[in-house]
Amino acid sequence: MNTHKNNNEHSSYRRPRSVDDVTRENVQAMRKLDELAVANRTLADRIAEFVARFCGSITFVWIHAVWFAVWLLWNALPRLPHFDPYPFTFLTLCVSLEAIFLSSFILISQNYEMRISERRSHLDLQINLLAEQENTKMLQLLDGMAKKMGLYEEDDAEIKVMEQATRPERLAHQIEEALRAQTGHTAEGKPSDKGRR
Repeated sequence: MNTHKNNNEHSSYRRPRSVDDVTRENVQAMRKLDELAVANRTLADRIAEFVARFCGSITFVWIHAVWFAVWLLWNALPRLPHFDPYPFTFLTLCVSLEAIFLSSFILISQNYEMRISERRSHLDLQINLLAEQENTKMLQLLDGMAKKMGLYEEDDAEIKVMEQATRPERLAHQIEEALRAQTGHTAEGKPSDKGRR
């Protein structure tokens, strides 16, 4: 039964009837990826996300505004028992401890978001590499068909270059070399003579 279901999913996937079907399938695919990422969160990630979301709300601001106002007025006005008189040392301690914990929760949340971003970047890279490989293969097939049909006889140098597979490591090296040249550093990381000028 599961095999039949998988076959139905594969048969219906990427068989759109309109542009809306294409975008709908893409949105559903991204939604499934988001749901998978949310399902794989740890308890620490869930708590950190909740705390970070709450700290980024206006409710968090108003709570602290009221808290500080009541604390300061209670310990500043006469005829009231002052449990933390000026310079409000205990309030400073509480705020410092809160800042430490909030910073930790926010960093945990940011680390989780960074892991998700890295996974999506890897996914984008894999899809782009696959698309490049498919385009290269299609170009090779079209070139062979054109030659067999006699559409042209001489080899096109530009097509020959485009038919070559892209080397990601070579492209990354070229980007690094371009960035080094732009910042005036050599391949060894030392400032070049051009950069000193």
